[in-house]
Amino acid sequence: MSILSGNTEGLKKNQLKLLNRLAGKRIPRGEIISPEVARTLCRLSFELNRQIGLLIHRSGKIETLIVGTHSGILIPPIGHITSGGRLRGLRLVHTHLAGEKITEEDLMDLLFLRLDLLAVLHVDREGLPGNLHSVHLLPGRQEESNWAFLEPVHPARQKESFEDLITSIENEFSRISSAEEVKEGEDRAILISVSTETKMTAEEEMAELVELARSDNIRVLETVLQRRRKINPRLILGKGKLAEIMIRALQLDANLLIFNQELNPSQIRSITDFTDLRVIDRTQLILDIFANRAMSREGKLQIEMAQLKYMLPRLSSRDDALSRLTGGIGARGPGETKLEIDRRRINDRLARLAKELKGVGRERYRRRSQRRKNDLPVLSLVGYTNAGKSTLLNTLTGSDIVAENKLFATLDPTSRRLRFPEDLEVIITDTVGFISHLPEELLQAFKATLEELEEADLLVHVIDVSNPSYRDHIKVVESLLRDLGLDDIPCLKVFNKIDRVDNPEHLVKDLEKEGVIISALDRSSLKPFLEEAQRIMGKSMGWDTDL
Repeated sequence: MSILSGNTEGLKKNQLKLLNRLAGKRIPRGEIISPEVARTLCRLSFELNRQIGLLIHRSGKIETLIVGTHSGILIPPIGHITSGGRLRGLRLVHTHLAGEKITEEDLMDLLFLRLDLLAVLHVDREGLPGNLHSVHLLPGRQEESNWAFLEPVHPARQKESFEDLITSIENEFSRISSAEEVKEGEDRAILISVSTETKMTAEEEMAELVELARSDNIRVLETVLQRRRKINPRLILGKGKLAEIMIRALQLDANLLIFNQELNPSQIRSITDFTDLRVIDRTQLILDIFANRAMSREGKLQIEMAQLKYMLPRLSSRDDALSRLTGGIGARGPGETKLEIDRRRINDRLARLAKELKGVGRERYRRRSQRRKNDLPVLSLVGYTNAGKSTLLNTLTGSDIVAENKLFATLDPTSRRLRFPEDLEVIITDTVGFISHLPEELLQAFKATLEELEEADLLVHVIDVSNPSYRDHIKVVESLLRDLGLDDIPCLKVFNKIDRVDNPEHLVKDLEKEGVIISALDRSSLKPFLEEAQRIMGKSMGWDTDL
């Protein structure tokens, strides 16, 4: 059913009747707008002294008629209307009363709404149609412009087939992206980072974002790195750069934008005002990885709590569905808005989750107490995500814990028994990996899990020396351990993945002064680690060892 949109206050009944009749018209296939509809559109626009716009489906059906002001129109949300192709399957034709050309705002609407075409119909001084000025997007990378203007033409003298034009544009978009075939249902993302850091730091952060996306089974189509002196507080990056990204999203058939920076609620709203693509930030990506990987009841509870805490301040009333009023019969006043109900439900759920987590925490405490009764010392593996902690635990204990070359492959703490060479037995625990800029919601949510570390007699800091940023990773882990109040527990640095380093000799001399060097995949390289771990634990616990 056609929709009448915009400000219709003050219009007479006969004018509303004519507008509704116009909204029920169909445009013949191949024409941008029919001469008959163009005449009616211009006459009404002239009488009302307002711009009027038509959103027309490729089938010729008028989806929406928009009544604007003398100087412009406001396009309503159209996210529910799609064509199944790269473009929206809609074209916009709207009147101009003062002979204005296609504006910059028109071009942004064309791009961000992925319209098939945008046309401006001039209204002459007698209320009759003038020329039709049209513009469409260009599929390929263009040096000068992302769109092409058609020759102005009177609606009664259209010769070129609009349908053929759009078909050729869609085919070209498909041809360009044919090399980027992806699995059905797989998210296809453009990764965006706007940084004030040095070029090297910014590139390292982007590389980590790529790995995070890969860990969440997201296909990365392209990365966009922009360095600025100051972050745009509204859109993060400039409107022009966002326009370039939208063109690439069209060309590559992306359905997701991932920002490396955490977006506040107003930034999310501003960006989504310009694009109908899904927009998430680094924190949401990490939360999604955790949600997919958590296996234990406690892990799932903690993740749900972290997600709800993140979501709560980002609930928005901009969606009309959230503004509907509800209330029972006899209720005083209109009742709560759906937005208020959503907030109350989230707060109620958070309270229930906190109560459940307390129960799980008590059970975990009982298990730790039992372990203490057995007088078994605890050795806990810590380190940056993907440093090789799970692989090391598997090699040491003959276990088969999931150990993938992905960030956050391990989320739930895992404990195994380990026997040292001197026939001394300890509990070895694998914990979730740390990461730079760890979301506050996650750090708080996982404090219960990380309480395991408080019981440790020795922390083994596993470090991936094959990563060029391993020094920065060391700082991140040490900083987080300080934040958690764990920096007073003895800590042994274990430099892992030495087998992946080209010409490692230059590293070995420096690293041997700080800790032990191993390859977690090579059991024969672990003897120095076991001896040093036993020496440190024996010293702190008074073992009678002679190592």
